[in-house]
Amino acid sequence: MATKKTSSGPVAPGACIGILGGGQLGRMTVIAAAEMGYRCLILEPQEGCPASHVAEHIAGSYEDETVLARFAEACDVITLEFENVPVAALKYLEDRVPVRPGSHALRIAQDRILEKQALNDAGIGTAPWAEVTDEASLVAAIEKIGLPAVLKTARFGYDGKGQAMLKPGDDPLKAWKDLGGVRCILEGFVDFDCEVSVITARSASGEIRAFPVVMNEHRNHILYKTHAPADLPSATARAAEEIADKAIEALDLTGLLAVEMFACHDGSVLVNEVAPRPHNSGHWSIDACMTSQFQQLVRAVCGLPLGSTEILRPAEMTNLLGDEIDDWEAFLAEPNAQLHLYGKAEAKPGRKMGHVTRLK
Repeated sequence: MATKKTSSGPVAPGACIGILGGGQLGRMTVIAAAEMGYRCLILEPQEGCPASHVAEHIAGSYEDETVLARFAEACDVITLEFENVPVAALKYLEDRVPVRPGSHALRIAQDRILEKQALNDAGIGTAPWAEVTDEASLVAAIEKIGLPAVLKTARFGYDGKGQAMLKPGDDPLKAWKDLGGVRCILEGFVDFDCEVSVITARSASGEIRAFPVVMNEHRNHILYKTHAPADLPSATARAAEEIADKAIEALDLTGLLAVEMFACHDGSVLVNEVAPRPHNSGHWSIDACMTSQFQQLVRAVCGLPLGSTEILRPAEMTNLLGDEIDDWEAFLAEPNAQLHLYGKAEAKPGRKMGHVTRLK
C-alpha cells in the first residue's frame, strides 16, 4: 500500500486540491481555490464537464483503482462536489490522502434512511418517516405515516427525481414498483410556512461556522429562487442555524453541509434533507457575503480559519434553467445583477445552466 499523505497542519496555498465531480459546483470551487492560491485537479468520468474548463481534469471512472491511485498521488487533500460517488472510492482514497468529507459522512448522506436515523439520533427533528422494502412494509408504512405522503427511493434522486406523491385513492404498490421496487422511504407531509436552508462549515480543526438562513422557492421540485437572508422571526432563524451546526457535528463532517428545512407554522423547524457539499441555495454568497460558500469549503478542507459569513448586501439568487440563459444580455444590462454561467454545451429543459444574483 502507498504511504498515506498526512496533514497535521494547514494545507498551504500552492498545494493541489482534488475534487470528485466536475459539475458547476466543482467549477465554482476551482475558481474560489485559484483566487486563494491553490491548484485543483478534477476527477470526473465525463469529458468536457464544466469544471474541466477551469482546471486540469482526469476523465476516468470512480471505480478504477489505477485512476484513483493517479488522482491520489497528485493531490494534497481531496473533497467532493456531489454525493453520488461510490463510498468504496473514498475509502480507497482516504488510505492515501486526507479526504474531506470522508466515507463515513458520505455513506450516511447517500441514504435517506441512514440520514434520517442519524439526524433523529442527534435529537434533530424531521418529517415522520418509515422504511419500505417490500409490499408488507409499504402497507405498514402507510398505516404508520398516513396519506398524503411522499415515497422516495432511499438512494439517489434529486430535484424531484426518484419520488412519487401518494394521495388517498392512489395505488401505492404501483407507485413503489414504478420507482423500481427498490428500498424506499415514506415521508409524511409537513404543514410548513416556508422552505429554508442553512449551509454550515466545519474545519479540520473542528471550528464550525454557519451562513445565515435563507428562504427558497421551488418550481417543479427544482430550486427557483433563494432569498438571503430569510424573512423569519429571529428565534426561528437562530433555531435553523443551530440545527445545521448540530447536524454537521453529528455527522463528524469536515467541509460543508447544506441543510434543507421546513419552517413550520407552529414555529418549529424540521430537517428535510442534507447534502455534504456546496449547495445551489448558497450561490448568492459569491456576490453578497464576506466569504462565499466555495471559499469556505476551501478553508475548511485545507484546515484554514473559517471566514466571516456576514452578509454584505441582501440578495436574491435565481436559477437559469434551459433556454433561460438566452437572456444573458439582458441580465448583464441590469446594474445590480451578477450573472454566472456554467459552460454547459446544451441547454436542456430544466437543466441548470447558470444563475443570476441580484443585490438589494
